[in-house]
Amino acid sequence: MSTSFQPGVGDYQFFQNHTATEPALLNKLGPQHIRLQGVSQAVPMKANTGSATDWDFTILDGIVQPVLSVADNSPEFQIAVAPAFLNDPTTGHFVFSTANVQTFAQYCANLVRYYNTGGFTWGPSQTKFVSPSYPQGRKITWWGIYNEYNINGMMPSEYIQLYNAVVPAMLAVDSTIKISAMELAVTDPTTDLPPFVASPTSGGVNAQVNVVSTHFYPTCNQQDLDTTLFGRVPQMVQYINYVYQELGTRTDLKSVPIWVTENNVNADFPNSNGTSNCNPTQKFVLDPRGTSSFFAAWRPYVFSQLGKAGNQALYHWDYDADVQFGEVDGNTGSTYLSYWVDYWLGQMFPVTQGSPGPDILQLIVTETSSAEILATKNADGSAVVMVADRAVHATTDNNGGGDPRTVIVDVSALGTFSSATSLTIDGKTSATSGPIPVNVTPAQKISVTLGGYGVTLLKLKP
Repeated sequence: MSTSFQPGVGDYQFFQNHTATEPALLNKLGPQHIRLQGVSQAVPMKANTGSATDWDFTILDGIVQPVLSVADNSPEFQIAVAPAFLNDPTTGHFVFSTANVQTFAQYCANLVRYYNTGGFTWGPSQTKFVSPSYPQGRKITWWGIYNEYNINGMMPSEYIQLYNAVVPAMLAVDSTIKISAMELAVTDPTTDLPPFVASPTSGGVNAQVNVVSTHFYPTCNQQDLDTTLFGRVPQMVQYINYVYQELGTRTDLKSVPIWVTENNVNADFPNSNGTSNCNPTQKFVLDPRGTSSFFAAWRPYVFSQLGKAGNQALYHWDYDADVQFGEVDGNTGSTYLSYWVDYWLGQMFPVTQGSPGPDILQLIVTETSSAEILATKNADGSAVVMVADRAVHATTDNNGGGDPRTVIVDVSALGTFSSATSLTIDGKTSATSGPIPVNVTPAQKISVTLGGYGVTLLKLKP
């Protein structure tokens, strides 16, 4: 489990404004390889005149420097967009040309120099730019190359050319870095994957690929119903299966993992005039399902289904935001229910760098049509069983409360246990303090009852 930040004009002072709670809350969450997506004024290269004023890291580093000091101290920096002077002023899309690709590659290489190798000098004045974290030995190992090129005016063949130019330029600066490729918006994968995995002699990728990343939002329309959003999770499983199938066609890519580096309920956001970005004829409306009890059923369902399909990282979009997107409120710094859902998924199903994750087990359960069950066993013999109630009360519900469900879980095949705890997150859970685990009596069959949308996590110890 991980989370994300989008440094920009609006939120770059988040850590300075919430020193009483941050970065302590972020550190407690325990995200791995926190994703950083600098856009707008957080893009540090402002011009290409040769003057020292071409570069300004102030807004970007308002977020990056605190993030480097928390959790695993190893964020993923997604180079989401090119500097503005390389983009079309009307569409904001990258203007593809050989010269612009090379300039972008040099820009990316300088970012690696800034954070990882002691900085770079610029212009006749030989002004030095170096990350404040560099003297402490903190660097950025993971780098993502461009954001959602497939919905931002770039053809697959152009992205491959860009990637094949940028990655070697970055590796020439620091050969130890790791690269996240593609960072796709979920569209038809048959458009993007076959060109990427084609042989290098046929125009396919020829630069280093450490992970292939994609994003998953089940809707971009607040009017879509709960049933629609739940129904798109199996479609994402098919998408992941297809990506792995395509990667498997090349021996050098068949072991590359998939990460879902953006995930939330609704991808929509407002335009400057207050209309929906996805549906411009409509007024933008916040979708509260990103932080309501709906989320307490939906995110565990996504976590389970995508994990069973082989996805190896799930990133919340994004950490400091509003009721549609946030884990904490970007203005007040207070936690949403979504924070506790993600926190406990990370606690109950821990995977750390260098250690294998828990084994996924098969269980006999009494309800699978509207409940998601995930059972795992850890190296110490303990087991975790997750039961998520995704039963929709009425087909017309939009941010409904769900329908009650009782599930009987047979854990007799998992071993003998001496103690057990149960933890439930639902509409009754405090968004401020989170859920409280309670002791339960271990048994071969354990009954779990949820009153509507929500999740129960059982921890069984030998």
